[in-house]
Amino acid sequence: MLERGYVATSIGAIADEAGVAVQTIYNSIGNKAEVLSAVLDLAAAGPDAPALLPDVMRRRVAAAVSAPEIIRILADWFTELHARTSGVFRVIGQATAVDPEVAKLELRRAAGRLHHYGEAASALRARRGLRAGLSDHEAAAAIWALGHPQVYESFVTDLGWSASAYREWLGKTLKATLS
Repeated sequence: MLERGYVATSIGAIADEAGVAVQTIYNSIGNKAEVLSAVLDLAAAGPDAPALLPDVMRRRVAAAVSAPEIIRILADWFTELHARTSGVFRVIGQATAVDPEVAKLELRRAAGRLHHYGEAASALRARRGLRAGLSDHEAAAAIWALGHPQVYESFVTDLGWSASAYREWLGKTLKATLS
């Protein structure tokens, strides 16, 4: 899918590449939208596989002793995550335009990310890291928007920023927005 795009990649091609029967793909993973979702999960997990990403983030944030440390963890997290997943998110963007099932899956995944960023917002509040008047929901929405894969894609892939420049910008912007 990364090489040919979503539309041009058939389940048959995926099965051929994997050296298995088409039915094995359907039985073990599901349809093409579910395969794409599984590819994202695997890319996102990276070295933490098979751990679930929300659990990994929850552990990192819980270990933080201060609000500035949580901001650093978030900036590092998004930089590492998007370096592994930006190509998959590009395919998802293409796929949502042609496959309603992918669009539904991505909407559910986005809502899940927003929910999990609420946990980071609560941790920031517990460490006195959210500015007065900012709700946890508003903070989660800001984290979601600033850490969105498209922001990384625009800055790093399209505009040629280095990963370290993105990380530094994101850390400063999260701090300015949330503190």
